[in-house]
Order: sequence, then C-alpha cells, then structure tokens
Amino acid sequence: MLREGNLTVDLQKMVIDLRSENASFRDAFYQLLRKELGAKPLGLDLSYALILGDFVGSDLGLRTPLYSQAIAPIFTATEQEELERLRFVCLQSLAISTTGYAYALPNSKDCRSLLGTQSTPSSEIAVFRGALTLVQTRFNGEVKFPNTFFLQSVDAQGATFLQPTNWTETRFGRSVSFTSATFYQPSNFQGSIFFEKANFKKIRFQEIADFQSSIFEKTANFNQANFKQLAKFNSVQWQENADFSDVRFANQVQFTKANFNQFLLLTEVIFEQAVSFREAEFNQFVNMQGANILNQADFSDARFSTEACLSVPGLTFNSNQAKILGNPGQIGKMFCIPTLQGNQNILRNLGQNFRQQQQVSDANELEYTKQQLRLVEMSRRLTATNINSASVASLINLGFSAPQAEAIAQHRLIKPFRNSSELLSLADIDLEKYTQLSDYLIVGEPLSIGEWLLQAWSWLALSVLLLLSGYGTNFWLVFGVGGLAIAYFGLLFWLVDRYRRLHPVPIIPTSYETISILVSFSVLEFFSLLAIFRNAEQPWLTLGCLFIIIVPVPVALLIRLYQQGRYHDLMDVSYFTEDGTFRQLRLLIGRLPVIPRNQTFRERYMPLLGDRRWNWFNYYDFSLNNLLKLGFNDIRLRDEHLPGIISALAWYQWSLGVIYITLVLWTLSRTIPGLNLLIYLK
Repeated sequence: MLREGNLTVDLQKMVIDLRSENASFRDAFYQLLRKELGAKPLGLDLSYALILGDFVGSDLGLRTPLYSQAIAPIFTATEQEELERLRFVCLQSLAISTTGYAYALPNSKDCRSLLGTQSTPSSEIAVFRGALTLVQTRFNGEVKFPNTFFLQSVDAQGATFLQPTNWTETRFGRSVSFTSATFYQPSNFQGSIFFEKANFKKIRFQEIADFQSSIFEKTANFNQANFKQLAKFNSVQWQENADFSDVRFANQVQFTKANFNQFLLLTEVIFEQAVSFREAEFNQFVNMQGANILNQADFSDARFSTEACLSVPGLTFNSNQAKILGNPGQIGKMFCIPTLQGNQNILRNLGQNFRQQQQVSDANELEYTKQQLRLVEMSRRLTATNINSASVASLINLGFSAPQAEAIAQHRLIKPFRNSSELLSLADIDLEKYTQLSDYLIVGEPLSIGEWLLQAWSWLALSVLLLLSGYGTNFWLVFGVGGLAIAYFGLLFWLVDRYRRLHPVPIIPTSYETISILVSFSVLEFFSLLAIFRNAEQPWLTLGCLFIIIVPVPVALLIRLYQQGRYHDLMDVSYFTEDGTFRQLRLLIGRLPVIPRNQTFRERYMPLLGDRRWNWFNYYDFSLNNLLKLGFNDIRLRDEHLPGIISALAWYQWSLGVIYITLVLWTLSRTIPGLNLLIYLK
C-alpha cells in the first residue's frame, strides 16, 4: 500500500506467530519480507499487531559492508550518502577520544570498518531501507535489532515490549519515536546513534534501560518518562538539547562521563535514588528548576564551561536526607539562582549540605551568592518604582502610556497589587510592555524616609562586606585589603615623621631611607593587589571602595598639616616611641595609639632612632599595630608636643583597625571549620 508517498508492507492488526513450534512459517516470513524489503525501499507497518515469539528485526534488513568501495550498488545515491553520514560520526567520536577525557575509540564493527582500510564479513550491517511503524504493536517475545541501520523513520508510539529488547549499535538515520511505549524487560540501546530527533516522551522502562556510549546528534526528548530500575547513560554524547523534564527515576541513574553540548533540562525531575554525573562535561547550563533530589547527586570531577551552571530555583532538596557531592572549592561556584525570593530555603539547604561534608569553601560560596541576591533585592527596593504608591506621572515617566498609568491607578484603588505579574490582568498592558519594565517595578508597602535611610545604610554595609571580604568567605581577599591599608598608612606615618620641613633647617630623611621605604611600599602593594585581583569578583570596585575609606580623610589631614606647618618643641625628636623593655612579636588587642600621661610610661617608651638604617621598618610596625593589633614592638605616639592632626591620623587608622580585626576574625570563623562551632550545631 501507498502511505505518505512511500510504498509500505501493511501488516496492521495481525497476529504473527514466530514461535519455534511454528518454524516453517517463521522462516518463510523472514525470507519473503527480506526479499521484498531488500529489493526496494519499502516500509513495514506492524501497527496494532500482536507478535508471538522472538522478533529478529535485523534479519529483515539488507546486509552490506560499510566500507565505501563495497557498499551494495542497489542503494540509491541518497541512501549511500545516508550511510556515509556514519563515517563522520565515527570520526567525531574518534576526535573526542583523543582528548583523553571521557570516550574511547569507537569499538563498534561498523565504525571499525569505516575507519579502517578494508572490509570484512564481520563488519557487515543490516540496513532497513524503509520506514518502520510499530504503533501500539505488542511483542510477546524478544525484539532484536542489533547492528541495524534504519535509513527512514522508526515510529513505535505506544508499543509494548514484554521481553528484553536489543538495539545495540543500531543507527537511526531519521527521526525515531517511542512515545508512550512500555518496556517490561531490560532494553539495550548501547552504542546506538540517533542522527535525527529521538522522542522517548512518556516512555516506561520497567527494567534496566541501557543507553551507554550512544550518540544523540539532535534533540533527545525523554519528557515525562518513567524509569523503574537502573538507567545507564554513561559516556553518552548529547550534541543538542537533552530533555528529561518531569521524568521519574525510581532507581539509580548514571550519566558518568556523559557529554552535554547543549542544554540539559531536568525541570521537575524526581531522583528517588542516587544519580551520578561523575566526570560529565557540561557546555551549557543545566536547568534543574523544581527538581527533586531524594538521595544523592554526584557531580565529582564534572567539568563546566564558562557558560554552564546548575540552575536550581525551586529545587526540592533536604540536606538531612539527601546529599549533593562535588569537588571541594569548585562545586559551590556552579550553582546559579536568579532571585532570592522563593529560593532562600534552597540556599540554606545547599549550604548545610556542604558544611556537613566539611566543604566550607563551597558553603561560603553559596552564602556569598545569597548575599549578592539580597543586595540586588535591596537595590530594587531602594530604587524601583512601587506600583502601589507611585503617582500617575511617575508611572508615565517610567515608560507606561497615559491610559496604562490610569488603569494601574484605578486597579490599586479597588485592590492593591500583590505582585507585579498582576499587571498582565489589565487589558491595557501587554506582555511586551511588562517584560520591558518588570525589572524597574516592585510591589509592597511604601517606605518612609526613616525606613528608606535604614535600608540604604544596610545596603551600604552589605556592599562593603561583599567587596572587601566576599561577605566573610574569602580570607585572601581580606588579607590583600589589609596589606594594602597597612603599607599605605605606614608610608603616611613615615612621611609625617621624617619629612617635616625644608626651612630654615631641613628635617628630611636620607636618600637611603627614602629608597628603602618606597621599594618596600611597592613590594607590599604589589602582593596585596595580586591577592585582591586573584580573589575579588570585582577587583576594581573593591579598590574603589577601599580608596574611599582610606584615602580622602588621611590625605585631607596631611594637606592641612603641611599647609599650617609645624612649630613646636622637640622638633628634631620622632613623634613615635617604642617600648624599650620588650622587643617581641605580640598581640596588642587592648593597645591605644598614644602613650599614657604617667611619667613612668615616658621613661619606658623611648623615641624611635632616626639614624638607624632599619628605622623605616618601625612605621610599618606601627601601622600593623593599629590595623591588625599585632606587632614586633609596642610602638605608640608620644603624648607631648604632638600636632593634633598626627594624633587624629593615628586614631583614624586605629578605629579602622577595630573594624578590620573584627572582619578578620569573622572571616576566619567562616573559612576555617575549627574556629566556628556553630558549623557543627543545628
């Protein structure tokens, strides 16, 4: 019969008995069909048929070697081109294997033939020239299509396979559909190649499903599939999107060493048992929105491209029952969440998951992500337009037309908006306008002036914490910030103490001391900047924030000091004194920058010796004392004949030091597990 322009052998709604007790009919059946299907590209339609006994489908194909000079001349030019497509895929797999990452040299006999120089009988493959239709077909025995090349489509929608099926190293040249099919026994697609779209939507695998080392050249759709037992997708190449949305995996599933070149969709998927993505490669983002992980998800040694991440908004994950595994220090950076609203519990559970595994850096990375989202949310609350309180003029200035602004005003008089998406319920506002302006809109109670100022202060404090310490998650960033400040203030204190005046009697440092302080300052600044640029997410913003804190006030004090000049006693004696009774590394938490007035302290604290070649080191020590409360000696300012501006400069750094040492201790408590007992308490 003629179907969709193609000649087809119509065996619909038949009962075909291929059992061993009916051997004569079985042999005649295969012989007749093989003769007809091999002579010309005829399709085979077994829709709604009942097949009794084993169905060896590969025996119906035309057997031919794939070595280019030996391909049967009976094939049309188009069919020969189709067969040659396999060569490209084999070469592609060979190229991937040379990276040494996930794949071995293709071992299938057709690939060995195509990549070799001669053909052997063992390299022959069965070619099915026409379309195969198995809609609602019921197979009571085994189904065998190993080493078969389908040049046309395969449609097995709603088919039922009661016994094991064998599709190993099968090549599907056109689209294939197993939509709503049911496999009651193990199904083996190992080493198969799907050249066009593969549709496994709503399929049910009651036993093991094995797709290991298969290749999907186009989109693979497993939407709403159900896997009752182990599912193997190890070393599978997914050249385009892989859609596992709404799939239920009742048992383990393995994606070990899989290669996802495009998007992997796992929305609303349910993993009841362990899922493994070990050594998998992701080149685009993995959408896990609304996914359920009930046991364990292993991403150990997985590789992510710069565009790839694990998108987990709405993820259902209980850290007390399930686990997510990954390489320490790497996996925490791979999660991406668009907004904080509705995802705080997810971030909390993920952070707890990594803390339980002692992966503190990953837990801190998630905390950093959470605070970044919180900062974005606070920024919107401060700057976005509240559609429940904005005037009509403000709405028009934002981008709404006058009728749209009036419609919004009329709606909120009747009932305030609960979320911005309710704007779409207004007839005057279309989706395009909503999408254009949604980022500039918020819904909520309007802020009073006092509330706005408090919110702005919180925003500023959070911004500083994120820029200078990664919200307490990056010790080396804090170290770099501190090193920069210590070197900077050390240079300032050296300048005000050693460079006092030029006239009438110059009081200036020696050239050796000047060179020493400038070289040491450059070295300290270099390593501090290196730490900042290697660890800060936005290094220039971090430097800008630090500049605002440490530069304007000290520079203003310095300019004022040199403008008014210095005219006081003890002009040739250093402003700085050192404890002459001790010289040792010590912690100086309670130390103040100026010595007490008691005479005994004046005898104990002696002025720095300006004629010593190493004297410049003392100014860094004083700066270290002020900022980190740690020093090699207790250096302080003298309490008499001291310009107030110099005292103010020292007190300013000391005040910053109180904040800085708090930041250091907080950061250490978050980055070193032993310093924070709260990590282990629930």
